[in-house]
Amino acid sequence: MPKKSISAIDPTGKAVLVRVDFNVPQDDAGAITDDRRIRMALPTIRSILDRGGKAILMSHLGRPAGKGFEPAFSLAPVAAKLGELLGRPVTLASDTGGPDSQAKARALPAGGVLVLENVRFNKGEKKGDDTGYVAGLAALADVYVNDAFGTCHRTEASMHAVPVAMKGAGKPAVVGFLVEKEIQYLADAVARPKRPFVAILGGKKVSDKIAVITNLLKVCDHVLIGGAMAYTFSLAQGGRTGKSLVEPDKLELAKQLLATGGTKLVLPVDTHCADDFSAAANRQIVKAGEIPDGFEGLDIGPDTARRYSEIIRTAGTVVWNGPMGVFEMPPFDAGTKAVADAVAAATVAGAVTIIGGGDSAAAVEQLGYADRVSHVSTGGGASLEMLEGKAFETVAVLDEV
Repeated sequence: MPKKSISAIDPTGKAVLVRVDFNVPQDDAGAITDDRRIRMALPTIRSILDRGGKAILMSHLGRPAGKGFEPAFSLAPVAAKLGELLGRPVTLASDTGGPDSQAKARALPAGGVLVLENVRFNKGEKKGDDTGYVAGLAALADVYVNDAFGTCHRTEASMHAVPVAMKGAGKPAVVGFLVEKEIQYLADAVARPKRPFVAILGGKKVSDKIAVITNLLKVCDHVLIGGAMAYTFSLAQGGRTGKSLVEPDKLELAKQLLATGGTKLVLPVDTHCADDFSAAANRQIVKAGEIPDGFEGLDIGPDTARRYSEIIRTAGTVVWNGPMGVFEMPPFDAGTKAVADAVAAATVAGAVTIIGGGDSAAAVEQLGYADRVSHVSTGGGASLEMLEGKAFETVAVLDEV
């Protein structure tokens, strides 16, 4: 069943507790280097504020130890950036559901914004079993909103126990616009794809994507393989992989996937390889499975890029998770760029094109294609699990329409 949206809730005069994903990258000085995740949450936040509600926001940032405040993981820079983007004051609480949060939440006026300190400063966040911590958060607001897709696959307290507690007190628990959009794109892509349905899968390891490859082979017309995982498939076919990254213990699994996939599973026909992991290395374009000793594959080759582009350009639905090579280091970004260009062309031609978060999202952002596709997911792990066909407890607990 579809989940109730924040758009169906009247927030006038109400405090709305929103779980957002403000886990943004920062430089050594603590400055935010990419504010996309903050910007993606703005529609939900503005909807609450513009309709007379009070927004209380909670998020994690990084991997603190759960033993209290750690300056390097404070949400203070995030609160400051949010204030800039909203063009209004944003207050930061020094705790998460504790005395400071409670006092500041009570004092919050209509249209006010309060950011709670990093939820992972609390040991009860990861365990989800600290009833005092959960109760403190649940008492802060009248409505719960899940707008943190990147964390939807994790049943942490702020994602699961808190909405359960709030629903137990008769309070609504709904999705925000970002999670609503993510579910719509990713779930519908698998359940009701416009055909041909093409999946593009890259990344380092076959083992990271066993379940998603298996599930997509059931529903896709083509599954295109790139990145280092292609070399494990090549080795399984008896090819030479030089010093490329491979998973020798996954060869039998690769053989099974090749047998199951048949012609649906499309592998590279050539490889751009080098004798060192650097832009200045000696480079060669070789046929797939013919990487010389001392060389490693760092990108798909030009023939593969052309072949993949032809398949992608005629697609009705495209899901892409994982770059084709070392996109951060030219000239080994060529394969990923060619695929991104083809995905953009498919979008113009009417295809639904979805970038599945993580390195794929970083690649299309870096290469300038993020605005030329239908949807860029904010969750790498979450998008993978949804493409695997998994259901999320954090979403299941929310109110239905």
